[in-house]
Amino acid sequence: MRTQVGIVGAGPAGLMLSHLLHLRGVESVVIDLRTRDDIEETIKAGILEQGTVDLLRQTGLGDRMMRDGFVHHGINLAFAGGLRRINLYELTGGRAVMVYAQHEVLIDLIGRRLADGGDVRFGVSDTQVEGLESDRPTIRFTDADGTAQIVECDFVIGADGSRTYTRFLMPEGKVRRSFFRQYPFAWFGILAEAPPSSDELIYAHSDRGFMLISTRSPSVQRLYFQCDPETNVDDWSDDRIWSEFEARLSPAGTSVKPGNIFRKDVLQFRSFVCEPMQWGRLYLAGDAAHTVPPTGAKGMNLAIADVHLLDRALGAYYQSKDTGLLESYTDDALRRVWRGQWFSFWMTSMLHRFSDATDFDLRRQIAELDLVTSSTSAAKTLADNYTGLPLT
Repeated sequence: MRTQVGIVGAGPAGLMLSHLLHLRGVESVVIDLRTRDDIEETIKAGILEQGTVDLLRQTGLGDRMMRDGFVHHGINLAFAGGLRRINLYELTGGRAVMVYAQHEVLIDLIGRRLADGGDVRFGVSDTQVEGLESDRPTIRFTDADGTAQIVECDFVIGADGSRTYTRFLMPEGKVRRSFFRQYPFAWFGILAEAPPSSDELIYAHSDRGFMLISTRSPSVQRLYFQCDPETNVDDWSDDRIWSEFEARLSPAGTSVKPGNIFRKDVLQFRSFVCEPMQWGRLYLAGDAAHTVPPTGAKGMNLAIADVHLLDRALGAYYQSKDTGLLESYTDDALRRVWRGQWFSFWMTSMLHRFSDATDFDLRRQIAELDLVTSSTSAAKTLADNYTGLPLT
């Protein structure tokens, strides 16, 4: 078959790009190793920046989000025996964030692409991409019915997540460089049937380590606490988990509301950036090109920002054969990516307890948190980055 843009990966980056291109009249084919059920049922966090929310609404994807999501005008920082609020809305001149899980965004995207007649192939195997240095690259795969398929296209988008195949099509060393940081801790996460413990997110710094109170719905809550990367979830009973949350939060004068825990997992912490994000007719987007610790809530938002740039670049190419934005894609995307890496690292290092931390380090963290919550300029820096830079 023949299409204009071949997209490997039906995550937020791949599906959103296919949707945006469709609105321009540009054809695409999207393939993914996972089934539709796997994609829609894999529960992941979702805090959407203002720009992401606006783009989803402007392109017809915001109805369910606006009905079921939670707009948060602030966040809370718990430390040194108190709870202090950062008013995102006032500090940024009216910007906020939306709590709306990633799998819900994917359900919306898949439903819209299929309703619009989009070509999305789930459950494929044996994917091979060839001819990236030519003007007619091909994507070969076996579809869910076991039939071999070949897609000829003008461009290939590698949006196949952190376990990417497409990134490694770039020659290592000669073209591709990797920038990586592994953190010495992880997050122990739970989903629980319980009432909300807070109207807004709480990021807590404590002597026992970091914790985060988030939400999924009025009856389902998402909570995390910092743990050792080798932690085994089976070693933690429900009572032990709730006791740990309480021990970390109670010094701030507030508490968690417990309930039935129906999911436990350990989330590893890594920072990664691939440079460049393009080679020949291949363009990387989302986790295939970069990952961030979840502390700054940047992962899905950076993916959406990537494809916003790619949509404009491909639009210019198909409208007037202008290749300028395609050529500058790596530089344009990386400015935001590295800003997101900085912010995620800053939030992580300010709130977590490192294994080699001294009393000096702990007191320095408290001083930094005090600065962020008492200085308008420092609080605005956090608010501007948390709600997200405008999409350009």
